[in-house]
Amino acid sequence: MPFGHTRLDVRRPPQSSYLCCSTTTVAVFVALCLVAVWMASSMLVTPAEFPPFQSKVRPLRPHDSPPATGSLTSADQGDGITTHDDPPPATQQLPPVTDSMDGENQQQELFTTERGPWSTKAEQSNKDAKEQTLTSSSPLSFRWALCNVDAGADYIPCLDNVAAIKKLRSTKHYEHRERHCPEKSPTCLVPLPEGYRNPIRWPKSRDQIWYNNVPHTKLVEYKGHQNWVKVSGEYLTFPGGGTQFKHGALRYIDFIQEAKKDVAWGKRSRVVLDVGCGVASFGGYLFDRDVITMSFAPKDEHEAQVQFALERGIPAISAVMGTKRLPFPSRVFDVVHCARCRVPWHIEGGKLLLELDRLLRPGGYFVWSATPVYQKLPEDVEIWQAMSALTSSMCWKMVNKVKDRVNRVGIAIYRKPTDNSCYEARSETNPPLCGEYDDPDAAWNISLGACMHKLPVDPTVRGSQWPELWPLRLEKPPYWLRGSEAGVYGKPAPEDFQADYEHWKRVVSNSYMNGLGIDWSTVRNVMDMKAVYAGFAAALRDLKVWVMNVVPIDSPDTLPIIYERGLFGLYHDWCESFSTYPRTYDLVHANHLFSKVKKRCELLPVIVEVDRVLRPQGRLIVRDNIETTSEVENILKSLHWEVRMSYFQEKEGLLLVQKTTWRPNETEAKL
Repeated sequence: MPFGHTRLDVRRPPQSSYLCCSTTTVAVFVALCLVAVWMASSMLVTPAEFPPFQSKVRPLRPHDSPPATGSLTSADQGDGITTHDDPPPATQQLPPVTDSMDGENQQQELFTTERGPWSTKAEQSNKDAKEQTLTSSSPLSFRWALCNVDAGADYIPCLDNVAAIKKLRSTKHYEHRERHCPEKSPTCLVPLPEGYRNPIRWPKSRDQIWYNNVPHTKLVEYKGHQNWVKVSGEYLTFPGGGTQFKHGALRYIDFIQEAKKDVAWGKRSRVVLDVGCGVASFGGYLFDRDVITMSFAPKDEHEAQVQFALERGIPAISAVMGTKRLPFPSRVFDVVHCARCRVPWHIEGGKLLLELDRLLRPGGYFVWSATPVYQKLPEDVEIWQAMSALTSSMCWKMVNKVKDRVNRVGIAIYRKPTDNSCYEARSETNPPLCGEYDDPDAAWNISLGACMHKLPVDPTVRGSQWPELWPLRLEKPPYWLRGSEAGVYGKPAPEDFQADYEHWKRVVSNSYMNGLGIDWSTVRNVMDMKAVYAGFAAALRDLKVWVMNVVPIDSPDTLPIIYERGLFGLYHDWCESFSTYPRTYDLVHANHLFSKVKKRCELLPVIVEVDRVLRPQGRLIVRDNIETTSEVENILKSLHWEVRMSYFQEKEGLLLVQKTTWRPNETEAKL
């Protein structure tokens, strides 16, 4: 019986009629085989993670390129995702599947809707989502224009909102570096820098990038003598240095390990937060020790530092320690690092250092490398004394203070306590303990507070034990996932976690690696727009990629699980712009995201945001209901993206599209 609607990009140069016919026949046959492999291995087990969304299914408009069509067996009958008003049981058994690869019958388990007692970040942060009237435009109605903003090719809508920044009453606490999103999300397109080229591939990109891709030289002038970045012809080169490690990040990383053996890079310490990261050489070289680093710095006078990092293939976001909590859950980072990060930790009751206390795991380390640690100037001595008093009152124990004779700098290493005994024994309760109703995991749009959260004492609660050593923690369900509680998909939580992991391993191995035609050697920076347990990221572990796992604020709060397994990510509201520069990701993955976003805000600006963050030649994989997938495809076709594959079966669709270098000739009017 007919299998569905599939299109593949199978362009060939003109040949003789005989060869053309033969080639077409072979191409169609190969295409059908790939689709059969795809469906048997992945489509039948795709999680439908949201409550049913009823929508009128409309047919897909024909592509410009000829489709590869044909009939396949009834073995591969779609995603199996239900969208009825009454949700089915948590799992269903499908009929035996005839795999076109080996002919063996298989049975695949079906995920259905999100279930279980999971709170969302929107609930925790008490942020009410505004319901908006949805509009749908036909491809003919789109009229694209370039953004007319001062930031030009580096435009980040929520960080470059000049009108909002001008209205701020104060910038004392770096309010002007925080997020200020436009009331109406932009639908203009960010231009390309003149002379833009496909990025240099990892790992070579760690050492050099194309100058024209990030044509900024201020850091060369300010920090070139510290081996941050230099100009060399058509390249920007990165010798691997930094303010505190002029002789190379790797030597500095090993120096930290020698100063405290328990740091144990790549085993005990897997996930690191680097505050004020510069060009992120520290995080870039920690990859050599099997460590991933969430690096962040503000978009400030240190021009394009985070953009340099991302162009190099190193994880980073634009953020600042100002008046709001960082978009991470509590007690998730194994190590927090600050090397001359220009943060006044000791002022105003230690609010900023207390935010690090919220993020650091009990028993985790804070590594501080700054002039107050090793210099004796009056200002440095004063700061050191204030920091010593603050860390002592926070019950942080300084486990080592040592000087690096080569780099001529010093580091102080502090350890966060693992229980509440020190808190209870303090003669002065300053800083105070947070109130009972202060949720440490509320992290979206929450103001900083000058208090500490009590540590968990129940051995079954997250944070009471250190995670498994890496890499075991990647595959093993966290100890605090209880079998008595339902997971996101309705199974007991540990089984839910494991089933999700097995599902994405099958999808990646049997489909994404071979069935889509993606050259994975060109992929380095990956984003999963709705990560759930980060099974997709975990399945990519053996590739030379890193994945930014995003947990939307209105989705189940699974981000602590992602960190527990040795991966990282952040919270985000997809009705707003993401805190990254344009052209920073090679691949974006959206699994049943857009249909949910449509309930809260217009889809068009969200797709424009994907266009902003994705690099030219980058790819987007969409898995969603047929109406939403068709709508996304029509928008992207109007943007001149190339459709590499589109598959629609019953009410579900899968789309693989590739961004081009096309930009419109028009520029929007200046507001």
